[in-house]
Amino acid sequence: MNKLLTSTVFACAVTVGVAGCATDDPHKRAKVGAAAGAVAGAVLGHQVDGKSGRWVGAVAGALAGGAVGHYMDNQQQEFESALEQERQANEMEIERLKDDTLKLTVDSEVSFDFGKADIKPAFRPSLDKLAQLIQKYDRTVVHVVGHTDSVGSDAFNQELSERRAMNTGDYLASYGVTRDRIRTEGRGETEPRATNATEAGRQLNRRVEIFVKPIVEGQEQRAYEPPKYY
Repeated sequence: MNKLLTSTVFACAVTVGVAGCATDDPHKRAKVGAAAGAVAGAVLGHQVDGKSGRWVGAVAGALAGGAVGHYMDNQQQEFESALEQERQANEMEIERLKDDTLKLTVDSEVSFDFGKADIKPAFRPSLDKLAQLIQKYDRTVVHVVGHTDSVGSDAFNQELSERRAMNTGDYLASYGVTRDRIRTEGRGETEPRATNATEAGRQLNRRVEIFVKPIVEGQEQRAYEPPKYY
């Protein structure tokens, strides 16, 4: 084991110890799990990505190219089955993108109050089901992207979209999804799905999108790149 790897593993081990000592932290299990996963990934991956400086394989290993389609097929089927009630109620859409990313679009009317960033209690059971499957299919990176309509200032909408994405990501992490796998960002009103000239259009534009991107062997960094708007 070279010096750089030894130092990284030691630092990660310290992180595990610190997280474990925080007995009053309600999310202790999630934090310890994330740190332990990083240690294991560093030992197994022991390669540094030149662009990001992060350890390749620090999440849970990568999928061989030929296995990606089958892995994401199974994940999509389980998502659709577990979230069938939400889909039937038009509260959530699940689609497969051309790069095998799974995109889940959540209607903000059921997840957040207008102009607010606190997750509605009624939406938490849906996030619980989603988090459970994200944990199961751990060779993925999860991107949570918040969007708003055009009502209000650009600055307000940007900040609101960021807080909604962050709160959704925090909820997944509190369930046990490791932080290394979660990326959050807000895009304000810049990527509307429909016209903002009507209430129906504005409602479509108020949403949170969750992109589940596979970690592909030899292309690991792509999983961490912000998703493109399709």
